[in-house]
Amino acid sequence: MQELRYHRILLKLGGESLAGASGTGIDATQALEIAGRIREVRELGVDVAIVIGAGNLWRGKVGLEMGMDQATADYMGMLGTIMNALGLMDALEHQGVVTRVMTSIEMRTVAEPYIRRRAIRHLEKGRVVVFGGGTGNPYFSTDTAAALRAMEIDADVLIKATKVDGVYDSDPKKNPNAVKFDELTYLDTINRRLEVMDVTSITMCMEHKLPIHVLNLWDRGALKKALYGEKVGTLVR
Repeated sequence: MQELRYHRILLKLGGESLAGASGTGIDATQALEIAGRIREVRELGVDVAIVIGAGNLWRGKVGLEMGMDQATADYMGMLGTIMNALGLMDALEHQGVVTRVMTSIEMRTVAEPYIRRRAIRHLEKGRVVVFGGGTGNPYFSTDTAAALRAMEIDADVLIKATKVDGVYDSDPKKNPNAVKFDELTYLDTINRRLEVMDVTSITMCMEHKLPIHVLNLWDRGALKKALYGEKVGTLVR
């Protein structure tokens, strides 16, 4: 029997993972599909925490282009991540997965405030924890929130779920000759300006030796393969 490489993961999802064909909003069928993949991981006995973005609902840079104050635009994005977290929680519980949403911006009527020790306790009890609200501060991305929460809960790895099967030297959708990397160092990722995560989050992971595994969540077996240490996606360490 194969042995798991990772026993506690932080899964970073883009908000677009919950969207339908239009790329906007929350599609119930898509949310259930994602929830099913998470349920499969949970059934292996892996502790699962999730940070989700809000690109399907709001993008701060759109607000900036309209002349909006950045802090306001960022707070709107944080609220969007909480909507996505609640939608994902509902989908997970429809799949029979006990889930808790914790937010960095307090909304006690809909979710628990983020408390590190409580989050770890939920994971120890086998619950999936979805972190909404980013870091709770403007000027920081949900990538940075993912790195921060991963370190706080002592995750073994930060898994960046994308719709591409790893990291390439250029956009494989635009360049048929793009080269895929099986493994990269943190510094390679920063120096080459590869769009894995933002520089702040990669630097945090580097300083704390937290590996980042980039993979295609829509590839049916990719996530399980990563958990067992099989060659899939791109590993940054």
